[in-house]
Amino acid sequence: MSQPIAGTPVETYLRNRGITALHETANLRFHPACYYRPEGCGATRRLPAMVAAVTDLAGRQTGAHRTWLAANGFDKADVETPRRAMGDLLGHGVRFGVAQDVLAAGEGIETVLSVRSALPGLPVLAALSAAHLTAILFPKGLRRLYVLRDRDPAGAGARETLLARAAEAGIEALVLSPRLGDFNDDLRRDGIRILRERLRLQLHPDDVARFLAG
Repeated sequence: MSQPIAGTPVETYLRNRGITALHETANLRFHPACYYRPEGCGATRRLPAMVAAVTDLAGRQTGAHRTWLAANGFDKADVETPRRAMGDLLGHGVRFGVAQDVLAAGEGIETVLSVRSALPGLPVLAALSAAHLTAILFPKGLRRLYVLRDRDPAGAGARETLLARAAEAGIEALVLSPRLGDFNDDLRRDGIRILRERLRLQLHPDDVARFLAG
């Protein structure tokens, strides 16, 4: 019942948040009338939603994440919990690009797509929460992991746990840090050019040449 995001409120929502990296986004779909049930009492509603496929390392779908949207797509829907996930999430995530030796991983879809807007060739993964970020499974052959931190206590804890796991696996792990709460906050306030320059200073030298050529 869902459809590609081009020309839908999902595209409007992402572009309104400054996100321009809409390539390799087959894992994102638009559902025009996705069921939303309040956590307490209240009637079930049907609202437009961005639906993201959660996949494992082999590309098999294991779950789904929904972000309910306002009808015009300019913001999230005015509901108590506009984001919810379902299915087998532990270790998996929403993937954009195919990770080989380098991967960037963060919590939210908007966060990782903000970084990918500045570094369009960098494969990224959204784990969907701080707890799930700590448990992501590493692709075979991964040599370098960028951890996209959120500036909150949960984000700090996830960062330290994931850094330790990567070190145990023999993977070089580097932290990319936003100025504000997360990278989408930075992108919306400062724009893509400034975000790109800040990321340049935090990347491994080999990846500057690889992902920021020109």
